[in-house]
Amino acid sequence: MNHHIGGDETGIGDLSKQAKLLADTVREAGARALSMFRTELKSWVKDVSSPVSEADIAINEFIEQRLRIAEPDYGWLSEESTDAEARLAKSRVWVIDPIDGTRAFLAGRNDWSVSAALVEDGMPLIGAVFAPATDEFFFAVKNQGATLNGVTISADAGANFDTARMAGPAFLIERVFPSSQHLAGRKIGSLALRLCRVAQGAIDVAFVSGNSRDWDLAGADLIVHEAAGRMTTLTGESIVYNQADVRHGVLAAAGRGRHAALLEHLRLHPAY
Repeated sequence: MNHHIGGDETGIGDLSKQAKLLADTVREAGARALSMFRTELKSWVKDVSSPVSEADIAINEFIEQRLRIAEPDYGWLSEESTDAEARLAKSRVWVIDPIDGTRAFLAGRNDWSVSAALVEDGMPLIGAVFAPATDEFFFAVKNQGATLNGVTISADAGANFDTARMAGPAFLIERVFPSSQHLAGRKIGSLALRLCRVAQGAIDVAFVSGNSRDWDLAGADLIVHEAAGRMTTLTGESIVYNQADVRHGVLAAAGRGRHAALLEHLRLHPAY
C-alpha cells in the first residue's frame, strides 16, 4: 500500500497539509452545528435506540464534501454514512462522527462534540474533537503532542486510585472497583469528549462500555496518547481502526502511570 498518498517521501509535508485541512473542517463543522443547537430540529431513532437529527446529517454532508473533494483517494467511515467495503482497501481513511453525543445535543446540553480523525493502516495520525458549545478544540498530530485551544495538555501523571476522578458507566466503575467509594462523576454525553477530559487532566480515568465504534474513539484515542496517556482494552490491547467490524469492547483511558496501575489491578482482580 502507498502509505503517503499524495505526499512527499516522508509524509511530513503531507501530514501538515492534512492537519490543517482536518482542523479547519472540524472548526467550521462545529460552528455550523452550533448554529443549529437549541433550535427546532427533526429527529428520529435508528438501530433501535440511537437518536439522529437533521443536524447530524447536515454536518456529515458538509464534512464529507470538504474532505472527500480535498482527498478523493482516501477512504471514508462515518456514523451517518452507509458503510462501504472500499475503505478496507485504503491505507488512509477519514473517520468521522459529525455530532458525538446527539442525545446531549438534542437536550440542549453542552457536552457534545464533532469528532474526527485521519487513520493510516489502522492507527490514528491526526485527531480533532471540538466541543463548540464550550469552545474547546482538542487536537493532536502523531508524535507532535496534544493541545486544547492551542495550548499543550497532558493527562494526570499520578498512579493512585484513592482519590481518582472517574467517568463512564457507573456499573462499569463499580465492577472494576467494587469496594470503592468512587463516583462516576458527571455524565459526559460525548464519548470523545469524555476521553479528552483525561487528556487535559480534568478526570483521571475514563471507561468506555462495550458498544463504541471507530468514529467515537479514533480522534480522542490519539489525543489521549499524545497527552501522555493510554487507551486500551482492560487487558492492555491497543485499538485497531478501519477493520471490517468497527465495534469495540470495554476500554479504559488514563495517564500512563495510572493506566499501568489499572491494568495490574485488573490482572489481580478480574472484573469479568
